[in-house]
Order: sequence, then C-alpha cells, then structure tokens
Amino acid sequence: MTITELLANEELRQREFPVARECVFLAHAGDCPLPRRVAEAVARYVNQCCEGDQEKFVYPAALEDGRRLASQLLACQPEEVAFVGPTSLALSLIASGLKFRRGDNILIYFDDYPSNVYPWMALAAQGVEVRLMNVRELGVIRPRDVLGQVDENTRLVALASCHFISGYRLSLAAIGQALRERGILFCVDGIQTLGAFPTTVEHVDMLAADAHKWLLGPCGAGLLYVRRTVMDRINPPLYGWHNVRCPNYVAQEQIVFRAGAQKYEAGTHNLLGLVGLVAALRLILEVGVDAIAAELLRKRAWLVAALRAKGYSVLQADAPPEQASAIVSFHRPGCDLPALHQHLLGAGIVTSLRTDRSGQKYIRLSPHFYNTEPELERLMEKL
Repeated sequence: MTITELLANEELRQREFPVARECVFLAHAGDCPLPRRVAEAVARYVNQCCEGDQEKFVYPAALEDGRRLASQLLACQPEEVAFVGPTSLALSLIASGLKFRRGDNILIYFDDYPSNVYPWMALAAQGVEVRLMNVRELGVIRPRDVLGQVDENTRLVALASCHFISGYRLSLAAIGQALRERGILFCVDGIQTLGAFPTTVEHVDMLAADAHKWLLGPCGAGLLYVRRTVMDRINPPLYGWHNVRCPNYVAQEQIVFRAGAQKYEAGTHNLLGLVGLVAALRLILEVGVDAIAAELLRKRAWLVAALRAKGYSVLQADAPPEQASAIVSFHRPGCDLPALHQHLLGAGIVTSLRTDRSGQKYIRLSPHFYNTEPELERLMEKL
C-alpha cells in the first residue's frame, strides 16, 4: 500500500483506518487510533489465547520479528532493541542504570515532555549536577545550544527528537556526532518522530519510544535502543527471570544479566502490545518512512499557510524542512482556545490542547499520512 493509493481510494482509506469513518483525527502526537490491521492482529492473538498457553502463540517469532523490524526502522542491530513498554519506563531504566560520580553533570531541557525530565532530575539525589538548557525559543534546540552548555564533566545529554508543542526537530546526527567526539552519552526520547520521520541511531547511544503516537501501535508497547558498546555501563535496577540467567528457572548464586538488550526486559512481555507493535511496524515499513515524512511536510505547509491566512500565529512556521515536523501548534491573542478546541471536537475534529510554562495555550494539530486534504479543509471551515 502506498500513500498515493490510500489517498486516492476513500474506501481503502476507511477500511485501513476506521477512525476516518467517525471523525477527522488530527491528534497523533497524543494518542493514535489503531489501524485496522493492528487491531485485527491483536484480536487474532486474543482469540488464540483462549485455546492455551498465551506465550506459545508468539514465542519466539513475535520477539524476533519485532526486534528485526525495529532494527530496520532505527538502523541498528536486532540485539540492541528491547521491549520494555512506556517511554517513561525506558528512560527511567537508563537514568537509574547509569553510574555517576559526584561532580558529574548532565544536560536536559526543562520544557521537554515530563517523561524526559523527571528521570534525570531524580539523579540530583546522587550528587549529579542537573543542568537545564537555555534556549531562546520554546523547543528550539540547535547543536550550538547543546555544545555551548557542556563541559569536561558532562556525562550525558538527554533530549527529545522533536518538541511536543513547537514541533521543532533536532539535528540528531550533528548533535550526536559532536557529543560522541567529546565522550558524552546521548539519550533521545524519540516518540514524536519514530514512525513519522527518519529516526536512526548512528549517532545516538540510547533511544526510547512508545508505539501509541506516530508508530500507530498500542499504548505501552514501546522500544528501547541501547548501543551495544555502552550496555556494560547501564545495568537495569530491575531483576527477573527473563533478564537474569536462570537455567531451567533455577535461581543462581550470581546475578548475571542476559546478553544484548534483553538484559533490560526483566519479566514477561506485554504480549498483546507486542503483537500490535509488530503489526504497526510492518505497516510503517510498508508505506515507507521517507514517503511518510514527505507527505507530512506537505500537509504541514498547507496547514501553516491556511492558518496564517486566518490570522493565527503558528509556532516555528518558518522552520526549515529538516527541522519541521507534522506538529503544528497555533494561537491568536484574544481567542478562547479551550472553547475553540471543544467547538472543533463537537464538529468531529479531534485536536490537542496544550499549554507552555508561561500559561500560553495552543491548539496542536498532528495529522498523519492517511489524513486527506478535504479533512484539512473541513478543519479550516470550522475555524
């Protein structure tokens, strides 16, 4: 299936994405509706689970398929991919699994999504200096902003691949390459780009992303990437039958973690979520991330122009393509945005309402590749 085929065939579009029958869904940066094939994969597995041991229907094929598909998307090795669930859990595993010395510092962005703030803030209790990055505009982080705020005691930089309000995408390669040259680890919250834009890990040490946004998968079915060469430096604070060696399920006198990223998978997997994740990964790879990214930038350009024509201010309206995303947040002085948000919802148009630290509210649009131009035109009519 290609995007061109999908957008030219409304029957196909509504069959593949049943939400299109019900509403105009423009909130994929929040929680996505499931595509038909993802829901059907989970439903088939649920029905199988009535017939016997839940694990026998998916082991080991689903895990192997999931790691292989995720590695294609991330451009890494399958053994570097773990399934640990939500982004918050994955980032917390990394933060609590690293060992720091008193006097070390880490650099984070305080106005990132809280999942990528709190796990790092908690390290202050160990004597780690938690530095909050200074930037001029909400969510706009350039390589020079990062490199100008690290020093010889910086051990890690933790950032999001795309800001959840401004929609500004990081230059992962430029930042990551410069940090690696300085011996500084780079951890990325990739949830706002994985599945929407190329998000590869050649210059990243750790990356976490749940499936319930742009990957079009279930909630709590996320990925954790850890570069093989840094795994020895990150031991998880969780111990179980799956990540610690226990031949024949017999506990051993020594705690020895399993090899590869499986050391971060302490216990039984979220198998329902994993089945859905595998189906979602197949869908994204079938359509193609490059094609999805091009379509999302086309939709973004359309939305930005139309919103400006109606007198709205759009965050990062003039961002270059390499920094732009499908997140389009807008506001207008004097406009009651919560009321407008509800007005759109009442008209069958699903958007997100977000607020920054200053209290400024925004309506956030985040269409995916299957949204059509008539749907965007319907939005503009209701504005």
